[in-house]
Amino acid sequence: MRNSKKVLGVLLVVFIAVQFIDPEENVGSTASFESFLKDTNPNEEVTAILKTTCFDCHSDVTNYPWYNEITPLNFWLSDHIKDGKKHFNISAWDGYSVKKKDHKFEELIEMVESKEMPLKSYTYVHSEAKLTDSQIAAVIDWGKKVRFKYSLAPQPQ
Repeated sequence: MRNSKKVLGVLLVVFIAVQFIDPEENVGSTASFESFLKDTNPNEEVTAILKTTCFDCHSDVTNYPWYNEITPLNFWLSDHIKDGKKHFNISAWDGYSVKKKDHKFEELIEMVESKEMPLKSYTYVHSEAKLTDSQIAAVIDWGKKVRFKYSLAPQPQ
């Protein structure tokens, strides 16, 4: 019994100590959205959907929830955001070729249509990000229009 109290005490001290270690936060400027929004021209409904469901993990700007203050949850969130940006980063939109932009929209349509995005772990905490069937249809329709636009764009030789 005495040893278990010591172990619990040590674990508590370690838990408190790691609370002072934070990962780098994803805090850029919302100005980084402008190029993406101008290029893809979503209507008001789709823009609201994107801001609610996509921008936290797929841009350089994250609106962190309260539980980001708790280690190890903050590291888990940081990894999620890095992974999301690796796959699709609207803040880096200007650096994508037309071919890459088209491919990103192909993936976006596929992920939203199959309801793989937004992630269940995200919508569990952010219930407002859970998409209805009509919202899914709006995003897919917008995505197809954007892909059509890119299909008409001149491709580099």
